[in-house]
Amino acid sequence: MVNKVQAAYVMADGLFLLMGIFIIGFSVIVGNIRDEIPENGRQAARNLLYQRFPLTAGIVNAVFIFLTFMVTLPGLATQSRGWLKLGAYMTTFCGLFSMILGLFLWILTLKTREDFAPLYWAQPANVQQLMQAEFNCCGYFNSTSPAFVTDATCSSPAAAALVRGCATPITSFANIFLDNIFTAMFGMVGIDFVFVMATACLLKDRKERERFRHIDEKSGYGRI
Repeated sequence: MVNKVQAAYVMADGLFLLMGIFIIGFSVIVGNIRDEIPENGRQAARNLLYQRFPLTAGIVNAVFIFLTFMVTLPGLATQSRGWLKLGAYMTTFCGLFSMILGLFLWILTLKTREDFAPLYWAQPANVQQLMQAEFNCCGYFNSTSPAFVTDATCSSPAAAALVRGCATPITSFANIFLDNIFTAMFGMVGIDFVFVMATACLLKDRKERERFRHIDEKSGYGRI
């Protein structure tokens, strides 16, 4: 008969592993594309946001998740509770690590407007032009700060003065984008919590089974 508690633990362990795969996959992919030459304004803004992401920390977190998963395997293969306890402690650490990363991304949303300004100013004229065209804006804070790039949207100083700066639409885009990312990170913390709870249930189940086995042995049922 299948042990339902252990089956639930295996499912939680699998989700935990998938979480690590997602984190390392996302970190590696973003690290490869964040320096690409953008083809449109949204891609340009997204790549600038990616340059602020703690990708190295994400990879470290994923590696620790994989190590934790490896630690859980002996706990499944044997009846030892020591491996399960170690896995629970390591999972708790992974959860705290993921929460810190999520909080870091959340804090970025609180000051996107100001922090994005130097990144925007550092871009060449063609990249600024892409963002102006995409977000229908001129300059960053306004058409003179920094000076707008002449294009179809900002064809002259007089026309540019009537158009909003790029700070507001870019900030709105960035915050929505970052909201999705840090929400995903907090969701992963939820998976960590579920896994810790599944570990606690399995530990309790094994302790109960061991206690009943000792009772049976003392009663003579375990003897041949």
